[in-house]
Order: sequence, then structure tokens, then C-alpha cells
Amino acid sequence: MNMAWKKLKTELGSRNLSAALSVRTCRSGDRKSFAGGSRVSWGTTMAMSFEWPWQYRFPPFFTLQPNVDTRQKQLAAWCSLVLTFCRLHKQSSMTVMEAQESPLFNNVKLQRKLPVESIQVVLEELRKKGNLEWLDKNKSSFLIMWRRPEEWGKLIYQWVSKSGQNNSVFTLYELTNGEDTEDEEFHGLDEATLLRALQALQQEHKAEIITVSDGRGVKFF
Repeated sequence: MNMAWKKLKTELGSRNLSAALSVRTCRSGDRKSFAGGSRVSWGTTMAMSFEWPWQYRFPPFFTLQPNVDTRQKQLAAWCSLVLTFCRLHKQSSMTVMEAQESPLFNNVKLQRKLPVESIQVVLEELRKKGNLEWLDKNKSSFLIMWRRPEEWGKLIYQWVSKSGQNNSVFTLYELTNGEDTEDEEFHGLDEATLLRALQALQQEHKAEIITVSDGRGVKFF
């Protein structure tokens, strides 16, 4: 364990170092913005609007630690940070290189950047949890899912049932951009994630993806 980690352990007193690595999520008041954020590109404004966990301001966080238990907690913190960040900004897909240059893995103020190899480890951990899908064989681009497809499907179907729209047909655009869904968390959801959610519902015989005059649509049962 290097000196920086020893210093942190001393500062934390009786608190366990691995437990301390558990990410502190945004205050409950911030969670309201998760459902209604608009799509944005990586930039300074995005970084400033996000409440970063304390680990993000700690240099060793940007180096994966060799101790197995510490690394496990560190990866859990990174996974939580990635999902929270992408959920807030409704960021769903990017390349690994874009991710490395984004504020998410690149703390400009601290002059620390998570190496590409370490980013790959974090992303693979998210894949194992069902929150990420690689979009190419080289694992250079990915789809991030802060909710798994079946969770999105459940939310969508709850809205359909609650609003009495079973046996109705919707275009994909109507579902994610229509006025009727403006107050729903899936409003503004990207098409790739939406399709996976609908495929999950289709497997449960609750929906069927169909072709409509202006593209793809879905019929709910």
C-alpha cells in the first residue's frame, strides 16, 4: 500500500479503508434531475454541474490498487460513479477514447486520468453486472445502461398499464419523445436502449415490436 493510501487510512481513523471506498451518491435532492436531464456533450459545464464523490478528488483513485479487497471496493466506486454520471446526463453510448477524455475519467484540476487499460477493467465490471454492452468486437465502443433493459421494460409497462393503454400501438418516437411520457423516466431514452427494453417485454409476451408506416413501433398487450 503506498503512502497516499496510508495517509487516507490514518485520516479516516477507525473507519475501514475498503468501506470508505464505497461511493457517496448524490444528495436525495439531486436525484430528481435524473429523469429529466437533457442530452449534453462532454465539457466543462457538465463537469461543473455534477456532484463528484470524494474519491474523485483523491489521486490514488485513478490508479487501480493491487490489493484484492481494496480493488474490489475501488471498482464498485467507479461503477457507481459511471452509472450515476451517465444517468444524470442521459449519456448512453461512447467510445473508450471518448470516455478517457471526458470529465468522468479525466480530472483536469487534479491532473489525473484513469489509463485506458483500467477503464477497460471498469467497463468490463459493468458488463458483468448487466449495465454495459460492447458495440464492437474490439471493445472500443459501448452502450451504457444505468438501468438494465428489463428494468426499463418494467417501467414502460407500468406506465402503459397505469394509463390504460394496453392493446395500443406506439411508434418508438412517441414512447420516448411524446407529450404523454414527458413526466416519465424513460422520456428521452435513446433508441438502442429502448429496443432492448422492448425486446425484454417481448420475451415476457407483454409487447411485440412491429413495423409501422414511419419506422418501428410496438404493440403492448
